[in-house]
Amino acid sequence: MAENTKTNATTKDGAHHTLQIVVFKLGQEEYGLHIDQIKEVVITPNITRMPQTASFVKGVANIRGNVIAIFDLEDRFKLTRAEDQTNGNKYTLVVESEDIKLGLLVNDVPNTVSVNTADLDESVGIINDASTETNYIKGIIKSGDRLIILIDIFKVIDQEMTNTLKKASTTALAA
Repeated sequence: MAENTKTNATTKDGAHHTLQIVVFKLGQEEYGLHIDQIKEVVITPNITRMPQTASFVKGVANIRGNVIAIFDLEDRFKLTRAEDQTNGNKYTLVVESEDIKLGLLVNDVPNTVSVNTADLDESVGIINDASTETNYIKGIIKSGDRLIILIDIFKVIDQEMTNTLKKASTTALAA
């Protein structure tokens, strides 16, 4: 994971650097987040369901003393779970920004992949979430015979969802 700590910029001589991507499976596809968006990976603790929240907000959980909202991207993206993903351990990717901290449910242990910036195809701007018209797909990474959909989790979480998640965490703390 720490084998290459270079930035993801192109140098003056045109050389490309590597990106560190955390890869996980949703439905039948592989998705990735830039490693800087992930604080930690934990086995999913007990989740307390919160009333009057969107179906993709599974509730809140206590992770290392912090009550955070747990978010299901498969539900958010309306993906069908594979049969082998319904049982077994679930993992939570803890994502943190200045505004919000949340957990993302994933079914398998995520892995870290180093990819060359030249392997990132950013020309996927025509694909977006029709309900919000926000382009949260940063690109497609071609790694051997794999295609990994690179997303920006902070664009997936629009302002309305941010307010919902903050409300769920605040309500849980008051209880």
